[in-house]
Amino acid sequence: MDIKDKIYVAGHRGMVGSAIKRKLIKEGFTNIITKTSSELDLRNQQDVNDFFEEEKPGYVFLAAAKVGGIMANNTYKAEFLYDNLMIETNIIQAAYKNNVEKLLFLGSSCIYPKLAPQPLQEESLLSGLLEPTNEAYAIAKIAGIKLCEYYREQYGCNYISAMPTNLYGPNDNYDLQNSHVLPALIRKFHEAKISSASFVTLWGSGSPKREFLHVDDLANACFHLMQNYNEKQFLNIGTGEDLTIRELAELIKNVVGYTGDIIWDSTKPDGTPRKLMDVSKAHSLGWVHEISLEEGIKKTYADFLTLNLG
Repeated sequence: MDIKDKIYVAGHRGMVGSAIKRKLIKEGFTNIITKTSSELDLRNQQDVNDFFEEEKPGYVFLAAAKVGGIMANNTYKAEFLYDNLMIETNIIQAAYKNNVEKLLFLGSSCIYPKLAPQPLQEESLLSGLLEPTNEAYAIAKIAGIKLCEYYREQYGCNYISAMPTNLYGPNDNYDLQNSHVLPALIRKFHEAKISSASFVTLWGSGSPKREFLHVDDLANACFHLMQNYNEKQFLNIGTGEDLTIRELAELIKNVVGYTGDIIWDSTKPDGTPRKLMDVSKAHSLGWVHEISLEEGIKKTYADFLTLNLG
């Protein structure tokens, strides 16, 4: 990318898209196109085609998606599959029709089979059954990967894909009904602290292990890949380190300053037992994460405190 190139960040108000936009601005890029969902419905093919024909972006970061935690994924399966399929297919097809020079598609670590060998290697894709609670979202993201691969094979498009691990950071979703585990824990412990609750009840056993990456680290990776990577193979983006949900809860509890107890409700689902990424391919390209989990949670809690969540 040249500093004057026109760049479209799809999903710029979300956690990932906003981080990519911040990174581009930090690097001196000013010709950045954005549209809110009310201005452009990415599920509408005609609207997306019209937008690309008018704007003619040279580069596209495809960070727009319908996202959520276990409850949302398991409750709104049709919406998660339909919305995400429409968003990615409309943007990728419009990018092809309008000669976009390069596109980066962002997926998710949930694309891997539930019982894939750990750490998760890119080669494990489609080697087994998916975790049922987020199968719809995973199928949509797998379709996005394959679209990028097939447009490359059939049309010669320089479309690449990155699969981030669990993300957190500024502009995260703290709605307890459809948020991911880390922001949900921040809000639960904060509200328990404010109300002086004697205990907090958390889903599952606390035994599953998860890996977490600060979204600013992901933005750095996306910028690095857009500048330096031009291959078919999608890449894992993560820290290569994980911890149990129980350990995560204790860490967030300490950062927030909550002094009550934690009760684990084992009648609720745990989800995938473990999702640790093999990030050796990304490391070989010169990218490594910089923000530690404790530092990142402290920054994220500070950001949370600026929000008026009612």
